[in-house]
Amino acid sequence: MTAVLELDGITKRFGALTANDRVSLSLGQGEILALLGENGAGKTTLMNILFGHYAADEGNVRVFGQELPSGKPRAAIDAGVGMVHQHFTLAGNLTVLDNIMLGSESLFRTTSSRESARKKLLSIAERFGLPVSPDEKVSQLSVGERQRVEILKALYRDARILILDEPTAVLARPEAQRLFETLKDMTKEGLSLIFISHKLHEVMAASDRVAVLRGGRMVAERKTTQTSPEDLAELMVGRKVERPVRQDHKIGAPVIVARDVRVEAGGETKLNDVSFTIRAGEILGIVGVSGNGQASLGALLSGLTRPSGGTLTLDGQDVLPFGPREMIRAGVGRIPEDRHSEGAVGELTVWENAVLERLRTPAFSTRGFVRQAACKAYAAQLIERFDIRGATAETRTRLLSGGNMQKLILGRCLSTGPAFLLANQPTRGLDEGAIAAVHSELLAARAAGAAILLISEELEEAVALSDRIQAMVKGRLSEAIPAGEADAQRLGLIMAGVWKEGSHAA
Repeated sequence: MTAVLELDGITKRFGALTANDRVSLSLGQGEILALLGENGAGKTTLMNILFGHYAADEGNVRVFGQELPSGKPRAAIDAGVGMVHQHFTLAGNLTVLDNIMLGSESLFRTTSSRESARKKLLSIAERFGLPVSPDEKVSQLSVGERQRVEILKALYRDARILILDEPTAVLARPEAQRLFETLKDMTKEGLSLIFISHKLHEVMAASDRVAVLRGGRMVAERKTTQTSPEDLAELMVGRKVERPVRQDHKIGAPVIVARDVRVEAGGETKLNDVSFTIRAGEILGIVGVSGNGQASLGALLSGLTRPSGGTLTLDGQDVLPFGPREMIRAGVGRIPEDRHSEGAVGELTVWENAVLERLRTPAFSTRGFVRQAACKAYAAQLIERFDIRGATAETRTRLLSGGNMQKLILGRCLSTGPAFLLANQPTRGLDEGAIAAVHSELLAARAAGAAILLISEELEEAVALSDRIQAMVKGRLSEAIPAGEADAQRLGLIMAGVWKEGSHAA
């Protein structure tokens, strides 16, 4: 297979940390290569070097036989390299066409060739099976549609090598399956693809070859047909990975009870007569296709949204007044859906984020003065207990990998022994080892008596961790079913809104 891309001896250091250590890698024409590794293994750093966001300290990159100048994204784009980042880089207030054209025309042009750009965009969309509406505002698009626009933006710039960093991290499984079907069709047009993923079933289904990074070094390459998910998981973490198993135990009294809760916003009903009960030592799983009200439920239980009807009680007391501070004081732990925008402040240090929700308590402040030594000691304990890698108390939180940031948020929640824990997509974007660690902590909190609401789009995760499961469809919740009865057929029906003797969710 003709090599269209070669990385030779790439080394990148950030101070004392070596993110990439003499990494060599090649990509063939029309090939789909999966790049695997634990959170913080150096995958995104390596791809950022390829795309020119970072300059390598050692080594070089060759595209179609020509060496790329280091640290110049424009040179990478001109050479035919496109990158779709894990976190979308689209302007929500602009149209699809405006976003596609941004940066593609010289600033010295006196006119914009919008009509020719529109024709080119629609031609590419048809050719690769990625339909879009050029004049629709990006803010009005679903997550899957935004992913499509990001790919089209790269293809519009004539990319022949496409890098996708966690392309399905925010996609529901049906959307992810459609994306990979499209990507396979794109390779038939001569495109070559590298994608980073932690979802091993996707890697097995979509890739031709797999490369594994561990600790910044390339430790293995395999043809996908000659490996297995278990083999890849062990290569990623350097040991056999086994997820913990939920054990039956005695469930306690009700901790949080919702009765006919309604949430309205912008003239729309986001939650419609939602009812559930979670007891001490119990995990209630909420499943459903993204966009059916899970985000509104998470915002409600975090104190970010006020209910417009119904009742919500915690340990028998009405949750009023209603707000984030009140929920924290009431003993609610919160793992939000978006760790970057809601879970942590990237520019603050690890110790500042660790005490963020408890800064006014006597343990961390006295008469308005922050007890920094106590805060840093507490952060060091979290780093050790929850295996937050590449971090010290003084590390800027934005420098952590997504998985290690999630461990910080999880540790901050669980260290307080919350009576109720909201775990909203707790393993999104995590590697297999980190997933096992998060599952262990959630089950330990359950064993300690915490009531946990797990919102997850990963059905296997919901079934493995939950005692009971409810499906959310169009802002409504189904009746709860025991996790032991949640086979694929029954879950599919309730997620489709088929409840109670063939009735459908409104």
